[in-house]
Amino acid sequence: MVDQAKTEGSLELLPLPAIQQRIVVVRERHVMLDEDLAVLYGVQTGRLIEQVKRNIDRFPSDFMFQLRRDEAAVLRSQSAISSDGHGGRRYAPYVFTEQGVAMLSGVLRSKTAVAVNIAIMRAFVELRRVAASYTAIERRLEDFERETKATLGQHDQQLDEIFEALRQLISPPPQPKRPVGFRLPEGEK
Repeated sequence: MVDQAKTEGSLELLPLPAIQQRIVVVRERHVMLDEDLAVLYGVQTGRLIEQVKRNIDRFPSDFMFQLRRDEAAVLRSQSAISSDGHGGRRYAPYVFTEQGVAMLSGVLRSKTAVAVNIAIMRAFVELRRVAASYTAIERRLEDFERETKATLGQHDQQLDEIFEALRQLISPPPQPKRPVGFRLPEGEK
């Protein structure tokens, strides 16, 4: 008999924030890189892609796609994937949408894959919930702004500044872009 705590314990190893940090936006879709999924599932990236290619009919283009060079370069500059050469990737990474991730658990066929898949699905659901709450707050703020301006008049500069400050407070924080690698100080070559 399988202990329920052990099953739930495997999910505790994958906290939602750790998974959510691995979800990126490419082509206006939330996706996860093959490399990150392989780490979560406990398999090598090549093995994961091998299994996907053996079951390619389960992965249409809206479930999985391979990044173009320019997309891979952007992710590489943000430290999401390893660099070309020197032991890095020799091909552009594949990315999986939420539906593609769901399909992976059936392809990999292990208890770990199922547990990881459940945790990843919860992360995607939480991401949608948070995005919806930002949209609802923004809508309420716009309604309040319209009502207030109608009451107080159109030319109140301070009111405009307050609403702009509120918009900045509710907008998601920008992803920091940090330079990767060694940089020589200015003036040295």
